Amino acid sequence: MPTKQEEREVIDVQQYWTVLKRRWPVTTVVIGSVFGLTALVTFLQKPVYESQAKLLFNKQNGVSSLTGLSSQVGELSGLTNLSNPVDTEAEVIRSNPIVLKTITSLNLKDKSGKPLSIEKFLKLLKLKTIRGTDVMQLSYRSTNPQEAASVINSLMSYYLENNVRTNRAEARSAREFLNRQLPEVEKRVLKAEMALRRFKEKNRVVALDVEAKVGVEGLKELAEEITRTQGQLTAAKTRSLALQNQMKLNTDTAVELTTLSQSPGVQQVLTEYQKVQDELAVARTRLTEDNPKIINLENQEVALRNQLEGRVAQTIGNSEYTPEQNLQIGNLKQTLTENLVKSEVERLALTNQVAELQQVLIVNKNRLDSLPRLEQQQLQLQRQLKVAQVTYEQLSKQLQEVEVVENQNVGNARVISEALVPDKSVSPIIPLNLALGGILGIILGAGTALVLESIDNSLKTVEEAKRLLDYPLLGAIPLAEKAKGSEAASEQELPVLNNPYSPVSSAFEMLQTNLSFSISDKMLKVIAISSSIPGEGKSFVAANLAVAVAQLGRRVLLVDADMRRPRQHKIWEQNNLVGLSNILVGQTELQTTTKEALMTLDIITAGTIPPNPAALLNSQRIATFIKQATQEYDFVIIDCPPLTLVADALMLSKLVDGILLVIRPGVANTGSVNATKMLLEQSGHQVLGMVANGVTPESSYGGYYAKSYYGAKQSHKNGKVDASISKIRIS
Repeated sequence: MPTKQEEREVIDVQQYWTVLKRRWPVTTVVIGSVFGLTALVTFLQKPVYESQAKLLFNKQNGVSSLTGLSSQVGELSGLTNLSNPVDTEAEVIRSNPIVLKTITSLNLKDKSGKPLSIEKFLKLLKLKTIRGTDVMQLSYRSTNPQEAASVINSLMSYYLENNVRTNRAEARSAREFLNRQLPEVEKRVLKAEMALRRFKEKNRVVALDVEAKVGVEGLKELAEEITRTQGQLTAAKTRSLALQNQMKLNTDTAVELTTLSQSPGVQQVLTEYQKVQDELAVARTRLTEDNPKIINLENQEVALRNQLEGRVAQTIGNSEYTPEQNLQIGNLKQTLTENLVKSEVERLALTNQVAELQQVLIVNKNRLDSLPRLEQQQLQLQRQLKVAQVTYEQLSKQLQEVEVVENQNVGNARVISEALVPDKSVSPIIPLNLALGGILGIILGAGTALVLESIDNSLKTVEEAKRLLDYPLLGAIPLAEKAKGSEAASEQELPVLNNPYSPVSSAFEMLQTNLSFSISDKMLKVIAISSSIPGEGKSFVAANLAVAVAQLGRRVLLVDADMRRPRQHKIWEQNNLVGLSNILVGQTELQTTTKEALMTLDIITAGTIPPNPAALLNSQRIATFIKQATQEYDFVIIDCPPLTLVADALMLSKLVDGILLVIRPGVANTGSVNATKMLLEQSGHQVLGMVANGVTPESSYGGYYAKSYYGAKQSHKNGKVDASISKIRIS
């Protein structure tokens, strides 16, 4: 089942098709004009020929491939990642010098016989890069096929000459540049060599890597030697301390005792001194103190003692008193004293050795710590020297190569396909031009039709009326065919009465049926029929609806309340001497004014046209009249003036059960319909719905116009009635 969106799209397509059918004369003229103009221009145009050729570009030219100096000599490459070298060469081909040289050499002329301008030449020239390759396709268009081929070949020849000349100029510039740079680079090499030599002499550097390896091993051996010596020192200290404790002597005293015991002068004096003491002790046992011998021995003792003290002081360098027992010790003590002295000497020697080893360790470690810095400086100097040497070697080599290349005929491009004289024209393409002309004509024709349709603000279809008013469509009255003669004219005014099997009769039967369902809460008794503007057929609808209701057996009163332009008396062929206006002013009564149209249908014409119809319709008499009419008749139909012209219809609508609005496509316009909608909404009166009058197949968008239910011809008057009647579908 199609969705609402799909239905809307189908309706829009149908609407566009309806517009095109309605505006077909204009559409046809526009399409024919555009197509004819396109065909005329196509067949009058001179044939244009196009010649093509191809160039292959190399990434490097001869100079750059030999020297590698793309930045100085010229490599075929872009400055950025976004640039395309082939596109750059295309701009070179389009440059003014090459183009102007081609124009001058071939003496190219324009249509007026003047020399061809560069701008016009570039419009005829086309350069295209073949995707995925380094090939460029050149093409030129001209009405002369020989000229098209000559232009392309000449253009390529001049470009290749310019390319070779440019590359040779680049090689010459490269040689001059290299000649200027070589002396400077040589100076940098010498400067770098001198800096490296001074660095090695200053820091006593021969081979840092070997020195580092040996230094690490030396530090390890020194550390081991220090550890071993410190062990020996500890042993010597322990031995000295044990001897000192055993002899109860300190180191200095032991040294002094050893020195004194080993001094011959001290020991000789000590022996004589002890001998005198022994003799003095023996003499005292036999002699008195004042004996000269004793006195002589005492003097010898004093003299020897002074001599001994002098010898001791001279030997040990100390004038302090030394006990006599310390001047001469035994062999054991002497041995122990010598051991103590040796141990102390060993301790002192080991202490000095440890200090010296630690000092050497610090010096070696500092040297080893400085090796990375020295190595970094040496590497930097070596790198500078190497860069200078490599640069010098490269420049020397490139200078030799450039000198060779400078005299060569090198270029970045070569011709892989020369331009040939074309034998077929490329323009105009007659089938394509005619097809494009036809398509353009259809587009412009349809556009013209849509523009005219948008300018025209009249309602053209029933669907537009429904969309603008948003009222239920109670009936769609098809347009009756026009007929000649008085009898035929009467049938056209009252088809429900005079031609009951016509499509119009069927439509009015459907209308009166739908009216009975328009109000559900009460019975419909009085309705007012009006339209937005004159000419929409409200009086026609009112008269035929009255006939359709009366044919059901109900007593119907048709009132013509349009006292400005009354029409019901013309439809029913009655006089209009007395009517509604006479009843409202009190000149006559309802019963005496009605005219019998059918057995169950009475009509009241408008009567004498008053000077102010609105005053009569706004009086209490009209309300009394309608009340009396509803008491005597089953159904009352009031034909009112148009809503947008006068206020008569709005005055009457407040006294009836509802308003039936008549809309006629092709007569009503959007302005009047919108105004009618606004008036009805502001008044708040009951609107029963709308009825479309004068519906044609073109205006019945949405399927409101179809064949009649009756499928055969039936006799009505004079034995025959046309039964080709349209069936109306009410939406």
